[in-house]
Amino acid sequence: MTHCILIGAPVDEGQAQPGCLMGPAAYRVAGLAETLAELGHTVEDRGDVMPAPGRGETCDNPAVHHLPEVISWTEALAASASAGMADGMPVFLGGDHSLSLGTVAGVAAHAKAVGRPLFVIWLDAHSDFHTVQTTTSGNLHGTPMAYAAGRDGFAPFPPFPAPVPGENICMFGIRSVDPAEHTALKQTEITVNDMRVLDEQGVAAPLRAFLERVHAQNGLLHVSLDVDFLDPSIAPAVGTTVPGGATFREAHLVCELLHESGLMTSLDLVELNPFLDDRGRTAKMMVDLVGSLMGRKVFDRPTRSY
Repeated sequence: MTHCILIGAPVDEGQAQPGCLMGPAAYRVAGLAETLAELGHTVEDRGDVMPAPGRGETCDNPAVHHLPEVISWTEALAASASAGMADGMPVFLGGDHSLSLGTVAGVAAHAKAVGRPLFVIWLDAHSDFHTVQTTTSGNLHGTPMAYAAGRDGFAPFPPFPAPVPGENICMFGIRSVDPAEHTALKQTEITVNDMRVLDEQGVAAPLRAFLERVHAQNGLLHVSLDVDFLDPSIAPAVGTTVPGGATFREAHLVCELLHESGLMTSLDLVELNPFLDDRGRTAKMMVDLVGSLMGRKVFDRPTRSY
């Protein structure tokens, strides 16, 4: 049994398509807490994080927008993540992926405090490896993995508390990487299991190889699950769709294997935009995946109305 701490992160400023701020409410309406409770876990909903007002920070890159607001979210979510890790397993209900600037920072601070290495698995169509200086879109949801890895170019963000070594990061399901990100990734030890790898090897072997490293080092494992990890045909409620994503069964297998490993200690659910959804289809799908992450087996799957 796990004590699951739900933390709403209605972040909408990290990208250009309004609607992600409704994500936390959609997860609650779709029955996330009830699903966790049915699986025997205890649930504590701490409500939505409220960041302080922005302080007017600026940077040299004119493309960047909402910088002060995202910095405030980062600071607030880092504090919430660190506190949540001390009490149970925090589940962050997003909100766009810029929320991970804060959640991974808070989890990393906790890992450092307890003397255990942090590992991150990034279930996403995108590598999110831009910096504040390199982004051309100015959308800061494309930067959190670079921040966590300790890349330069993040002023005026607070320094990342304990950068995650490249060999402790696994990007899984990647299929959209900008040239600048590709160049930067080649200079790291980050494992990039793109869709070509998964097509050739399946999802189980690459995932198990990474999880074995986590287990061998007694690591904490942060899982960041982006809606666009999934193929848009089954999960339309995201503003950054990329064809060729994970299928229903591939996604559930990933989640089932993560559960069986017993290694996950924190979770992001990001980029759900209910404004783009079809009668809550994607929100229900994501809640169903959390069920698999937390112990539901394939033969326990409920019948759906779609």
